[in-house]
Amino acid sequence: MLLVATPSFRSMVFSDESVARLEKLGELVMLDDPGDAEALVDALPETDVLIPSWGATPLTAEVLAHAPRLRLIAYSASSVKHFVTDEVFRRGIRLTQAGQAMARPVAEVSLAFTLMMLHRIHRFDRAMHSGAAWVGAIDTPPQHGITGSRIGVVGASRTGVEYIAMVVALGADVVVYDPYLTEERATELGVRRMDLDELLRTSRVVALHAPTLPETRQMIGTRELALMPDGSALVNTARSWLVDSDALLAELRTGRIDAALDVFDEEPLPLDSPLRGLPNVVLTPHRAAGTVECYLEMGTIVASEIERYVAGSPLQYELTEAGLARMA
Repeated sequence: MLLVATPSFRSMVFSDESVARLEKLGELVMLDDPGDAEALVDALPETDVLIPSWGATPLTAEVLAHAPRLRLIAYSASSVKHFVTDEVFRRGIRLTQAGQAMARPVAEVSLAFTLMMLHRIHRFDRAMHSGAAWVGAIDTPPQHGITGSRIGVVGASRTGVEYIAMVVALGADVVVYDPYLTEERATELGVRRMDLDELLRTSRVVALHAPTLPETRQMIGTRELALMPDGSALVNTARSWLVDSDALLAELRTGRIDAALDVFDEEPLPLDSPLRGLPNVVLTPHRAAGTVECYLEMGTIVASEIERYVAGSPLQYELTEAGLARMA
């Protein structure tokens, strides 16, 4: 097995227990620089299982020509699109990843944002910190509880499903737009399917959990934002790809709707970004998945998947070529 990760990533993701589990399965070789293609190529000839990490070297045909024994790639984070090529599938190499670990913490942040938007906590906080008078600080759009509020979810992804479970449990009226969501699955989740326009027109909070695909590029633009009711809010912990950022900024400047954003077109978010000065916007620096528990769970998932592979059992989080095409 070849684990390619910086020492800081390894210490954050792979606990002593996870490392011990891997070492029980065979010799574990470690490389410290995921971007060092030459070192990777030198190590691949003896590698059966590759464990890449952030910044992984793209697995092109040229690179994989040096990996005659490689049968499994177990990515220790989420999206593999930046390094997995068609050549991986052409060679019959199996692929799994640890993105499920991120679903719960991202959903928790999306829920926290949802509650802030409904209760206007962000507006109160800004007003109090700015020195506004008491009466002025409470001059906000109406507050709402989550029970009985319609929450619109765009995308029943793994994170979307975790979020849906939370808001359903809290008594929200949850509607979902997702072309791949079946009526049977919607019933299982306790939600109703709805077309995007109607979802936007009728939801107090719209939470985005759709994947990054050509058809989702700026799916929320000027027309869609105009459909949202006065006082409603947009929550995005998924990808800025989903939103026309210029259109969102223009709408937010009117004060008509609120937003909570963890993702941006340009990261780090520029210091002079107009978003920073708006009282109706909550901003976090793309850290929705950044919990200690999330990172350690990624290492646990990798160890479990490789154990399943060695035992000849089905992989829990295997990615196929067709499945990858529908993922963020």
